[in-house]
Amino acid sequence: MRRFFSGVGLVLLVVCGIILAVTFVERLPSNPNAVAAIMDAWSRLMEYIPLFLPMAIFMGTLFASYNLTKSSENIIIAGAGLSPYQMARPFLVGAALIGIFATTVINPYSVHLSTREITTDHLKLVDNAVWLREAGENGFITLRAESIGRDGENLVFNNATAFVQGSDFKLTERVMADHITLSDNGMDAESAHTWNGVGGDKQTSWHADTQLTPRTVLDRYLQPDQISFWQLPSFIKKMENVGIPVRSHWVQFWTLLFLPLSMIAMATLGIAFSQTRQRRNYSFGFKFSIGIATCFASYFTINMFNALGATGVLPPILAIIAPPLIIIAGAGVFIASFDTI
Repeated sequence: MRRFFSGVGLVLLVVCGIILAVTFVERLPSNPNAVAAIMDAWSRLMEYIPLFLPMAIFMGTLFASYNLTKSSENIIIAGAGLSPYQMARPFLVGAALIGIFATTVINPYSVHLSTREITTDHLKLVDNAVWLREAGENGFITLRAESIGRDGENLVFNNATAFVQGSDFKLTERVMADHITLSDNGMDAESAHTWNGVGGDKQTSWHADTQLTPRTVLDRYLQPDQISFWQLPSFIKKMENVGIPVRSHWVQFWTLLFLPLSMIAMATLGIAFSQTRQRRNYSFGFKFSIGIATCFASYFTINMFNALGATGVLPPILAIIAPPLIIIAGAGVFIASFDTI
């Protein structure tokens, strides 16, 4: 298991270092200083980790097995009578622990970092714009904005237009402003252009009481990967109660819940490709290349099943657990039928 963690750690160190350096250079022009750029790059790195973690598990398993075979330890272990399943147990336990840590710690931490500064990249948009609508006893308020930002605990909508309607759906006021701020006290705008049914264009400050708050807006419009694993169950229940589709949120929840199973599947696949009959001249390079190609194919299959689950072709839980179970079954058959010595 120590060899396994060392192999996975080495792969993660190299990949994370490359991604962090590239992202830092990319984000440097859009940040005021290097410290802000490196923090931005770190936040994005946390978002990327779940994408390449399965490959890191696979490559780490190959490296650990290669070192054990190169030192003849695998041959000695097999000669001592241990079955392939007993030999694979430390790899599988280590992969499960990494998956549990990624789900329970890395995902909430990544969400915390990424949601400190909300942009339209984090939201589900309609026609590339942010749309909000609230219905109340006195009428309706509809807000359209080209982009969204965050000012402390408040949300700031840029190039925004608000339409105020009465209970009879008649338009009573239209407000246009460069910035409309949503706080717990309602919507506010300075130097807003307002039109109503009586007068003409007025440039003044504007305020509207609303039940919308920054928290409720984020809860409703954030994409599934911007919600912590611990918050997803209650969020899904709340969205189902108001009739909002949550299929993609279920896919995200099951993906995180069964992430340890996916890590076990990739470790099993790595063990299958590390089997050898040779005591020396271990053809690591060839198997490594074939294994990487198979790993990409498996990753593509997992994403395809996720898409089928998100579109409703398959039940979300089936779309998530089917690929790792298929991988484990195929790799397990190969391991069991391979003569190690």
